[in-house]
Amino acid sequence: MRAPAMRAAAVSDALLEIENYSGAFRNEDGGLVPVLHQVSYRLKTGKITAVVGETGSGKSLTALSVLGIQPPTFVRSSGRILFRSVDLLTLDARGLRAIRGSEISMVFQDARAALNPVFTVGRQLADVHRLHHGGSQRAAMKRAVEALSRVSIPEPERRARQYPHEYSGGMAQRAMIAMAALICQPSLLILDEPTTGLDVTIQSDIMELIVELTRSRGLTTCLITHDLGVVAETCDEVVVMNAGRVVETGSAEAIFTRPADPYTQRLLSASQMLEAA
Repeated sequence: MRAPAMRAAAVSDALLEIENYSGAFRNEDGGLVPVLHQVSYRLKTGKITAVVGETGSGKSLTALSVLGIQPPTFVRSSGRILFRSVDLLTLDARGLRAIRGSEISMVFQDARAALNPVFTVGRQLADVHRLHHGGSQRAAMKRAVEALSRVSIPEPERRARQYPHEYSGGMAQRAMIAMAALICQPSLLILDEPTTGLDVTIQSDIMELIVELTRSRGLTTCLITHDLGVVAETCDEVVVMNAGRVVETGSAEAIFTRPADPYTQRLLSASQMLEAA
């Protein structure tokens, strides 16, 4: 099925809804190892939703499924992923390509690894701009420099001529956010552990940038993270995952002050102990 024209979500306040999504990894012997169990949650339009949980909880795998880039050994057994009421799981490769970037963009955990080492950062942003919006290389490069400036990268014209290895981790993350949020101009922005491996000060700056872009551009943002400190300060809604299941959802205020599930309570307690140490 090709991608139909995207239409505004009129009935639901959610831009994206994951319904009873289940699946397993196929091992070398051909057997199936279940990893996702009836995963269901919603990303409310214009809000920042955090999907939290320990490593292996299924939060990143679910997000990759939204874009249709889950590992080839993953086998879905049930569920739907609705974006503006369209089930993304029914789209063919062409339909998914029409949505990736232009409607849904993702920033991956290791920004420098996500950038191509043989091209300048400006060239890569410009190429993505031309892919989604057309235009001349000169106009696209101008837009790339503007995007780097918008995410507070100093001397953006000079930085646009540099290669990924010349960027710090925080600067590379800003460049990827510029590409995903400003060059692609999506409705939904997914960020997978965007502050992992960064200094505390840089983490704070990156999160401030994400919040500012979400609010100023009317984005719907999904933040995948294990860092509950980041969640408490920036997110509107929280989804808690454990062992491939959603165990709790709610507003950030409710989750942090009145956690109902024992796993959520333990997660918060562990986070508070780390902060106090």
